[in-house]
Amino acid sequence: MKRISCLLSLLLLLKPFAQTFAAGQKTKTNNVDHVKRDVAKLGVGSKAKVTITLHNDTKVKGYVYSAGDEDFVVRDRKTDAPTTVRYADVSQVDDNRGHRNAMLAVVFVGIGAAVTIAAIFGAIARNE
Repeated sequence: MKRISCLLSLLLLLKPFAQTFAAGQKTKTNNVDHVKRDVAKLGVGSKAKVTITLHNDTKVKGYVYSAGDEDFVVRDRKTDAPTTVRYADVSQVDDNRGHRNAMLAVVFVGIGAAVTIAAIFGAIARNE
């Protein structure tokens, strides 16, 4: 009985590690579908800025010019040179549509400044 309870306890402790390990292993078709979905979400055109990281750790920067079933075309923003990229060769898709963290920092600083100014005016109004 003691062995069974120890074995069950050990299995319960190792279950999260097994789930993490299983989730980390992606199939190639799942990755291709994920990349297709990310590229489709970005859209096509000069506003669809993207940085593509390939499996051989090279990066392709530019905008998505066209997207097909097996590959898509990324054009460089400066030289307008096209690069055809296969979905199966992509390891990561990063959109460059704006700096979200910088924008959030500006919003929070603005809110903080507004609260500070309101507190100062409130203190002045109470003293008068």
